[in-house]
Amino acid sequence: MNGRKGKGMYSFEIRTDLALEARESMEHAGVKMHGVRSEEYDYSEEGVRVTKVWVETKNAANQLGKPMGIYITMEADALGEPDEGYHREISKCLALELKDMLSEKREIAESAILVVGLGNRNVTADALGPQVLDHLFVTRHFVKLYGKKAAGEGTVNLISCLEPGVMARTGMETAEIIAGVVGETRPDLVIVVDALAARSTKRLNRTIQITNTGIQPGSGVGNHRNALTKESLGVPVIAIGVPTVVDAATIVGDAMERLLGTERIFRRSSFAELSNMYMTGKDVDEVIARLSFTISEGINIALKREDTKESEEDAVESGKGLKA
Repeated sequence: MNGRKGKGMYSFEIRTDLALEARESMEHAGVKMHGVRSEEYDYSEEGVRVTKVWVETKNAANQLGKPMGIYITMEADALGEPDEGYHREISKCLALELKDMLSEKREIAESAILVVGLGNRNVTADALGPQVLDHLFVTRHFVKLYGKKAAGEGTVNLISCLEPGVMARTGMETAEIIAGVVGETRPDLVIVVDALAARSTKRLNRTIQITNTGIQPGSGVGNHRNALTKESLGVPVIAIGVPTVVDAATIVGDAMERLLGTERIFRRSSFAELSNMYMTGKDVDEVIARLSFTISEGINIALKREDTKESEEDAVESGKGLKA
């Protein structure tokens, strides 16, 4: 989206993949938003704050720089901590939100679902998608070979996964690879997992966004690739992401504002040398390993009917739905 002017009076491009941050930036700039509504609630025991944003008009989508659709943002300050028990609870919360998103598309029992891990496995901050696939419970191959009974009692979804890599290694657009697989395997739904860029350091590795609008790989870091959407792939696309990097120019601009006051004007041209620099945490390798497992478990639970029911009961007991 374009740079903003308001209380801070600085004017450089803000790069974020989070619809919540885009909305906050518009509100901070004093822009009246029509066609956008939101709801907030907590998973109280888990310390998770959920903000659900609906972008309902084309005008609102243009203002935010985000497609029309639903955006669910889960914020948990302890998400980066090495607590396996806590991460299991986050997985259950994620499963509930993902199942709610899925239920708007179809009854998910016995559906064919392709999970795509976007990103570069060799770049740690961009390796979230590929690492999520390492822990995913895939079923399509043995159901095709041995029938549904091979997966046990009850219903089963046909889960498959794809790691398309990046164009610098494959020479092909990610969207081309995925479209080819979708055309051949004909899934009912595609779930895309990717690392995102945030506007604020406080959301780095502490936020999960789920949206039914699909995704445009690399948009948060200014490296636009062909979009992965229902229109481009022919099937519904749900995107899950975690912000793992923050634009360096944004960090510098915010620091300058705090140090020099709110009446100064800072333009992005002043930070031209930072335009291709992105910051991440020093322990990003450990964080990505934990988050990838947390997200994969959330997907596994959401797509496995029995576990999802169990997680719903847990969430009700923990206080989901307490309004802000």
